[in-house]
Amino acid sequence: MSTKINKYSRRGVRTGYASTVVGISLVLFMIGLILGGVIGIQGLEKQVKEDVQVDLFFNSELNEADIKMIEIELQQWQEFSEVYFVSPERAMQEFEGVGTSKEEMLAILDGENPLPPTVVFKPQADFANAKGMALIEEKLQSKFPGSIVEVSYSEASLEDVNVGFQQFVYLLFGVALLLIVIAVAMINNTIRLALYAKRFTIKTMQLVGAKGSFIRRPFIVQAIIQGVLSAIFGLFLLVLVFYTSNNIFDTFEISFSRDSFIVLAGAMLTLGIFMTVMSTWFALNKYLRMSIDDLYS
Repeated sequence: MSTKINKYSRRGVRTGYASTVVGISLVLFMIGLILGGVIGIQGLEKQVKEDVQVDLFFNSELNEADIKMIEIELQQWQEFSEVYFVSPERAMQEFEGVGTSKEEMLAILDGENPLPPTVVFKPQADFANAKGMALIEEKLQSKFPGSIVEVSYSEASLEDVNVGFQQFVYLLFGVALLLIVIAVAMINNTIRLALYAKRFTIKTMQLVGAKGSFIRRPFIVQAIIQGVLSAIFGLFLLVLVFYTSNNIFDTFEISFSRDSFIVLAGAMLTLGIFMTVMSTWFALNKYLRMSIDDLYS
């Protein structure tokens, strides 16, 4: 009879342990989705910022050879992700792409091409803002005094890009913080229920003289293992969702660099261990402070 009771008791402990790991895994998976979204948005923000085009217009006294020399020098600057020369003929072809033929343009302009040669650059993401563009413009004027007459770009569009992505990232961080608070509460309740079945064992160890650190040690180790396993399962689910999404949807692709993936995995592992250890610590302290009579209530 006692053997059967012990068998069902061990099975109940294993079931409770597994359910705790599954519950924490799902919570970490949801948090990982939010954090992954933040990392993905930041990658998209960098792509959009580095796609901003800035036109440099030069003094009419400069010929194409001089402008191309400036282009070659600008290609060495760390502030730019791309620099290229646009001839008057290429500029005219771009007008053709917006619905106006070259012949129509020349007819309107009496057979002459008034478009000047320019240099177009795309700034690095760190410089794709008002402050960064001001620094670039100051450096250009200092390096090529009198050669550049205008640095042309849409200030409103640049501001919209920065503000829009910043607000979206703040929103995701807010959702992630709220989810973490909810997760901590859920995990705390789950672990407290799991320890409730062991409250008599905890109190017995305390009554025979075991110190609090000795009693806590096996439970903390178990909590760390639960946190690690939960983070691994949660990360597996996250990778599975991202992989499935990339294969089902053709309109977008979720991709992470190696460093970004390591940050995401490290964040989930840290959260998993932190939440399980802290919940276990506080739950143990509650039962260690309880009197014997309170254990039955």
